[in-house]
Amino acid sequence: MTMEENNHPIVCVPGQRLCLSNKLNLPGPGTYELHGYIYSKLAGIVETVVDDKTKTIMVHGTTEQSIVPAPGDIVTAMVTLVNQRFAKCILKCIGDVVLTRPYRGMIRKEDVRATEKDRTELYKSFRPGDIILARVMPMTEAHTYSLSTAENELGVVVAHSEEGISMVPISWTEMQCPKTLSKELRKVAKVVPEKVAQETS
Repeated sequence: MTMEENNHPIVCVPGQRLCLSNKLNLPGPGTYELHGYIYSKLAGIVETVVDDKTKTIMVHGTTEQSIVPAPGDIVTAMVTLVNQRFAKCILKCIGDVVLTRPYRGMIRKEDVRATEKDRTELYKSFRPGDIILARVMPMTEAHTYSLSTAENELGVVVAHSEEGISMVPISWTEMQCPKTLSKELRKVAKVVPEKVAQETS
């Protein structure tokens, strides 16, 4: 769908091709140039600013939030519900970007761990209120993002004990309350220190 000249506001989505990029059409804020075309970076309204012989193509976001989860993204999410087959959660961040609108996510039993998938018990992996790191998988269901915590670096990063105290990870599968010393089962994320992550990336 390319950009047409008309009197109606043109609404676009991220990655939508708007028009040819040439000496006449120039990419402006909210757009990028790729292979001779101008594309939208945002979900929003297209604006064309005419200046002498050139037209600058701009996109204004319809909301503050323009980033949407994409397959492969690492997201931070809060678990809201856990049953025998899946855990539901609300996505809070994509990478370092805090989302201004919530997206729904779901982790199926078989996507919790890379090994021993049949033996995975969701209630021993997550609890409502846990903050997790997960990877976005290709969507299979409208309006809900499928998530995976199978990688070592993914899983629970923040969890609170029944006392409401932030727990400390003590193994891949357990976290401990520093006050009561009681242990709870979790799929614990191996958090890589930023310095190490930067060196390996």
